[in-house]
Amino acid sequence: MAEQNTRALRAARGVLFVHSAPRAVCPHVEWAAGRALGTPVNFDWVEQPVLRGAMRAEFYWEGDAGSGARLASALRGWEHLRFEVSEDPGPGSDGSRWMHTPELGVFYAQTDSAGNMVIPEDRVRYAMEVAGLDARELHRELRLALGQAWDDELEPFRHASDFAPVVWLHQVG
Repeated sequence: MAEQNTRALRAARGVLFVHSAPRAVCPHVEWAAGRALGTPVNFDWVEQPVLRGAMRAEFYWEGDAGSGARLASALRGWEHLRFEVSEDPGPGSDGSRWMHTPELGVFYAQTDSAGNMVIPEDRVRYAMEVAGLDARELHRELRLALGQAWDDELEPFRHASDFAPVVWLHQVG
């Protein structure tokens, strides 16, 4: 019983959005995601209308806490790959969100129970210190802290998912 309760505390779930991947890379993305999650996965790939020749997929996953970080690490740095990974908060763990673009690399943020990004107090203080009395500089620093450049680049790719199919992965064990 104690082992079952420990497993329930470690359970996590989230979503992997592959916003754009070259067609030839798709099987490799599945392999990397499956390796990170510890079980083979298959995505339902559809064409990405925003970028000719690119594919997109949405994949809901379940696994141990920290699986989101493993997914983001497994996929980061791939040329021409745009993705987002979210991990919902759970007992004893915060939620997380990773965004990746080829040009910007990876952005990470902690999230609250509603999915909002949480900016740590020290990061806000740093932004205020750097900006001084310059409101434009404070605005720039806060946009950086919120990952606005990543959001701006990914937004057109997100709209392509409005009617995309969803697949859940349930880990048995």
